[in-house]
Amino acid sequence: MTDTIIRLERVSKSFGALRAVDEVSLEIHAGEIFGVIGYSGAGKSTLVRLINALERHDAGELTVAGEPLSPLSETRLRGVRAGIGMIFQHFNLLGSRTVAANVAYPLEVAGWPRTRRRARVAELLEFVGLSDKARAYPAKLSGGQKQRVGIARALATSPRILLADEPTSALDPETTADVLSLLQRVNAELGITVVVITHEMDVVRAICHRVAVMDSGRVVEAGPTYDVFTRPRAPMTRTFVASTRRDRPSAEVVERLRARHTGRLLTIGVDDETRSSVRLQSVLGRHDVAATLVYGGITEVSGRPSGSLTYELTGPGVAGAVAELRGLTDVEDWGATSSTSGSGASEVRP
Repeated sequence: MTDTIIRLERVSKSFGALRAVDEVSLEIHAGEIFGVIGYSGAGKSTLVRLINALERHDAGELTVAGEPLSPLSETRLRGVRAGIGMIFQHFNLLGSRTVAANVAYPLEVAGWPRTRRRARVAELLEFVGLSDKARAYPAKLSGGQKQRVGIARALATSPRILLADEPTSALDPETTADVLSLLQRVNAELGITVVVITHEMDVVRAICHRVAVMDSGRVVEAGPTYDVFTRPRAPMTRTFVASTRRDRPSAEVVERLRARHTGRLLTIGVDDETRSSVRLQSVLGRHDVAATLVYGGITEVSGRPSGSLTYELTGPGVAGAVAELRGLTDVEDWGATSSTSGSGASEVRP
């Protein structure tokens, strides 16, 4: 995935005194799932509207599928939009139309003949698993089914790009997983570039190859999802990561652990580069240290392990073991019940 399908170079957009997008530079590769994450007001939705040319940017250069958007007339912009599908948080389905008619709508606008429309609608409803709902109306559908209709409609004209603006925010966790799986199929089986706009780090962690973090109109951090998730640099990114990772004990949990364990408490980061869970036993053996797992968890980010484990360490060589582990991975040393250093934690990064 090296071909750039969307490029922003110092792109800005203002609404009066508010600069909603502030000198954003990004490259989105053809065939990837790219996430843009940020809290409400970060500029994410404005960025989407710039990419699909529903808003004109004020400054910078924005290129979509090889077309610089700045010089294009409205007629030419409609051609660019035809290659971009869009799905929304609240589905935006037409309540007076059946599921099949909702999916057919963009094909009608594009002037497709009736026979060809019917064949395409049937193909898409089968793809999203809703062939049996073709004659149903949106009011009779669940939230997940509505979003599947939205995805089918967005795919109707075979776009190269699919923009998903908060596609799971209105869904429960189980339905969210189903919709995310469908977006992965859209990407993998149809080769469509998917840009996901979200405030949920779990969504990014589950399906995005790369991610950009936005705050106050700016991109504060960007890169492969695994790198951003496991080694966040910007304070905003750390906040997002902390909102989904519950593998590190809070101060209150540490106090409860101290009440039950008298040894030295240590939280050790685990990823597929340090492989600290594998190396731990050899380090402890060299220093004659015993370890009891007392807290933590490992999850997957982009199909790779990420998390942390908290151990109670006991034995004569604890200090030496801790020093060696600090050279392998992230370590938070919570001290021991009998230690004066137990009142605080220090984070050491290799």
